[in-house]
Amino acid sequence: MTLLLIWLLNAVALLVVAYLLPGITVASFGSALVAALVLGLLNSLVKPVLVLLTLPITVVTLGLFLLVLNALLFWFAGSILKGFQVNGFWWAVIGAVLYSLISGLLSAIVPN
Repeated sequence: MTLLLIWLLNAVALLVVAYLLPGITVASFGSALVAALVLGLLNSLVKPVLVLLTLPITVVTLGLFLLVLNALLFWFAGSILKGFQVNGFWWAVIGAVLYSLISGLLSAIVPN
């Protein structure tokens, strides 16, 4: 039940990001649900492999390269989904940071 609630809150966070940033568009709440699911799957399956492969550059940049990885995954999700669009890398950077902040705040209100 908690997982479903967090998924819904992540979709709401994605809608808030799309409302705040003109470079990110979400067609509907259904598209936001699919995009939140895809972002969750990318972050749990693909991101650990990318973090491991880019560990040397992450260490050299003192962890700032992780922002680039988050933005690339956010941008990739926007490129493979029809109802979710990201209009460039810098919009992806801002959107990924804002999405992380908003979804983290919304997830904090869910009881364990």
